[in-house]
Amino acid sequence: MTQVIRSSAELREKVAGWKRSGMFVGVVPTMGALHDGHLSLVREARRQSDRVIVTIFVNPMQFNNADDLTKYPRDEGHDLALLESEGVDVLFAPEVAEVYPEGFATKVSVAGVSEPLEGAFRPGHFDGVATVVAKLFGMTQAGRAFFGEKDWQQLQVVRRLVEDLNIPVKIIGCPTIREADGLAMSSRNVRLSTAERAAAPGLHRILEAAAAALRAGALARETLLDAEAEILEAGFREVDYLDLRSVEGLRPLERATEPARLLVAAWIGDVRLIDNIAV
Repeated sequence: MTQVIRSSAELREKVAGWKRSGMFVGVVPTMGALHDGHLSLVREARRQSDRVIVTIFVNPMQFNNADDLTKYPRDEGHDLALLESEGVDVLFAPEVAEVYPEGFATKVSVAGVSEPLEGAFRPGHFDGVATVVAKLFGMTQAGRAFFGEKDWQQLQVVRRLVEDLNIPVKIIGCPTIREADGLAMSSRNVRLSTAERAAAPGLHRILEAAAAALRAGALARETLLDAEAEILEAGFREVDYLDLRSVEGLRPLERATEPARLLVAAWIGDVRLIDNIAV
C-alpha cells in the first residue's frame, strides 16, 4: 500500500531508514493528474530503484498565468489508486506552506537553456521549476530522478541545475508516451473538446513530416514556415514557437547537422500543447 506523506521531516526520516538498510531511492516529480506517461516513469523508477517516491505538488511558482493554475486538473484520490496499482512506496503530497513556508525568500534561476522557447513565452516559469525541483531533491534525498522527454527543455534545465549545483542525483530522461493516434500524453488533454481532441494529433503528424525533411537536408527556415502553416490549417489557432534546436544547449540550428530536437508549442482552443521529437 502506498503511504501518503505530507511532511518533509517525516519523509526524510522514512528515506533515511531505507538508506540505512542499503536501499536505493528513486523519485518521480509530478503535478498530479496522472496518466500513462507518468506511469511509464514510475515503472522505470521501479526498475532502477529499491524504493520509489512519487511527488504531487502543483507548484504555483511555475505558473505565470493564474487562470492556468486554477484550471490545472487535480484528483489525488484517483492518482493514489494508480500509484498503489504500480507498487509505489510513498506519495509525497505536501501543501504549499510545507514547500514555501512563511518567510521563504530563495529563487533558483538557470540561465542559458531556460531562456528561449518556453522561457520566452512563459516568463519566470523555469525559475519556478528549478526552485521546486531543488526543493524536492532536498526533501526526498533520492539518488535518481525520472523525467519525461515530452518536456525536453525542462529536462535540460533540470540537468543543468543538478550539474551546476553538484546535487547528488542522477537525472533519467524517459521517452514520450503517446496515444494511439500520436498525441503526446498530457494532463491538459482532458481539457480538449471532442473536436479539438480529434484535431490535436495533427501536431505530431506535422512534426514528423518536418523532421523527415530536415533529416534529408532541408533548410529549417522554409521547412518550419511550411509546417507552421499546416499546423494552423489543422485547426490550431496559434503557434507560439516551432524551432529546430541542438540537443546540447538548445542552440538554434539552420540545418540538422548535429543531434537536434524539433520543438513546438501551439494553442488549440484555450489549451496550449507542447511536443518535440528527435531529428
